[in-house]
Amino acid sequence: MGTRLPRKLEQKMQVVGEQIKLARLRRNLSMAQIAERAMASELTVSRVEKGIPTVSIGIYLRVLYALQLDDDILYLAKDDAMGKALQDMGLKTRKRAAKKE
Repeated sequence: MGTRLPRKLEQKMQVVGEQIKLARLRRNLSMAQIAERAMASELTVSRVEKGIPTVSIGIYLRVLYALQLDDDILYLAKDDAMGKALQDMGLKTRKRAAKKE
């Protein structure tokens, strides 16, 4: 598979990149300013904004930190509805012994 992602995931990465770009533009910051604050090159910030999947998660975190959005990373997999449902299905119900008379 290499560095290639399934199309659905590539699209999601592009959306994330676009959201980061919009956050930068709303703050009226240049790519150079974000690169300096994130201790990365402008090329790397450009790759983040394009959603290139080979950029490390650490770089994404530094860019988010430069935009003061680093707490947003805590929302990843936070609600895990499927995992909770699977966990609930696996819970065993306790059965009580019949009362002695």
